Order: sequence, then structure tokens, then C-alpha cells
Amino acid sequence: MIGVDWGTSSLRAYRLDAAGGIIGRTASAKGILTVADGAFAATLRAEIGAWLEDGETRVLLSGMIGSRQGWIEAPYLPCPAGAADIAGALIRVIFDGAEVLLVPGLTDTDEAGTPEVMRGEETQIVGVPGMADDALACLPGSHSKWARIVGGRIASFRTFFSGEAFAALRSATILGRMMTEGPTDLDAFDLGLARAGDPGHLLHHLFGVRTLGLFGRLDAGDSASYLSGLLVGHEVGAAMPEGARVHLIGAESLCGLYARAIAARGGTAVIEDSDAAARGLFRIGSTASWI
Repeated sequence: MIGVDWGTSSLRAYRLDAAGGIIGRTASAKGILTVADGAFAATLRAEIGAWLEDGETRVLLSGMIGSRQGWIEAPYLPCPAGAADIAGALIRVIFDGAEVLLVPGLTDTDEAGTPEVMRGEETQIVGVPGMADDALACLPGSHSKWARIVGGRIASFRTFFSGEAFAALRSATILGRMMTEGPTDLDAFDLGLARAGDPGHLLHHLFGVRTLGLFGRLDAGDSASYLSGLLVGHEVGAAMPEGARVHLIGAESLCGLYARAIAARGGTAVIEDSDAAARGLFRIGSTASWI
């Protein structure tokens, strides 16, 4: 089977053996927003054509490829949902030379009834071995997801706009004018984490990024790290129950920062490896109804 994690900005494909082992992989920047004129079939063939020619006939796609901007919009599956539920709601895609199925995203509602959605993260979550029981998972990113797993199924989840807010604040507000590019400074990040624990609203704390710079208490190279710590600290403080154990799924460097924030708030972080999507695709595909 071939599993494809196809997001907004990138595409990752895996060739999987009968036991779910990865026997081939490829990655490119051919995210859905780079595909012109709806040429998704041609783009997919260019990425996995060699495996198809070698005899693979089953392809499972997950991620934003199933969104309104993607190949075919797959309806959201309501929570709670596990691997078997997801496998039972796959969408067929017409593709010459192989059977292609598409993973639906999940939906939930918060306490006030406002909708929540995810696409792609559900596949990563079900690919983590620890998700077979009750657990809490965090997937950091532009739109970070915090998911509660009960009995091996995703029972509920919440989204935090932290990553995209960081990018917007840094590039399009007065805060960014006092920042320079550079690697994350952990001391400044920790100062932001600590500030997030102080009384006051995030919007009040944000203005402090500017005033600390004005008074020489943050230099231009530290301000972005402080801002990152401030946003992540507020997110973790809102999303994580006291003393929780959190499974982190995502890019290693970003997960490392979240682990730091979780520890600062009294929690325990477990950073999962980067192949959760491949394992999730295999788990879903193993119970799918292929022709």
C-alpha cells in the first residue's frame, strides 16, 4: 500500500509493506496550494509513479487534499472516532491505474457549540501506539490541535491559532519592527512562558513585547523567542489539565519547545517520532474496504 500525507504546503508519501513497515518514502513541496488548475492526479502520479509501475495498486490519502481547496472535499466525520470509524468513511477518488481512497477529516464542537475541524491530524493520532487507550495528544503547528483520546478513539479536540498568530504578529504588526531573524533563544522563550503565567489577558501581555524592547529589557534578537514563549505558554495553560501527560506529535524542534512549556506548567511530555502519519495511514488502510 502507498500512504500519502498531503497537506497545504507539502506532500509526504510512504510505500508500506504488509506489516506496515516503511520500505520507501518521498517528500516534496507539492502541497495542495502549489497544484495549478486542479492537476492533483498528475501531481500524485509524478510523486509515486515508480511505485505504481512496480505493482502497487492501493493508495490512501490524508490531509488537506480532502479539503474544499483539495482534490475532492471529504465530509467531516463527527467525534468520537477511531481508526475503524475513519476507515468506514473513506471517499473513493477516480484515478487511472490504482485504487485511491481519501481519509475524511474530523469535526467536534466546543462548549459553546462552535465547530472544530481537523484534517490530517486524525491520521497522525491513530498512528501513535499510546493512543490505543486514554490519552491527551498535542499536535503543534499553525493551528495546534489538542485531542482527548478515550478508549482508543478521538473523543474531542480543540484548536489554537498560535502558530499562525506568531507569524502574523511578527510580520504584520509593530511588534515585528523590533525583531531580527535568528534561532530560538531558550532563555527568552522561558521568559515568555513565565509571563504567560502572570495575571492578565494575552492581548495585554502582547504589548509588553514592544515595551520590554523600548526599555532595553529585550533585544531585537530575543523578542521573537519571547513572543513564541508567550503564545505557547498561554496555549498550554489553557489546554493542558494540571499535571497531565501529553503526547507531542509533529516537527521535532517545535515539539521540543512545547515539551519545555508543558514541563514549566507541571506536565509531562512524550515526543513521538515523525512517522506517526505513515503508521496511521497503514492502520486505517488495513481495515478499509478495498475493491
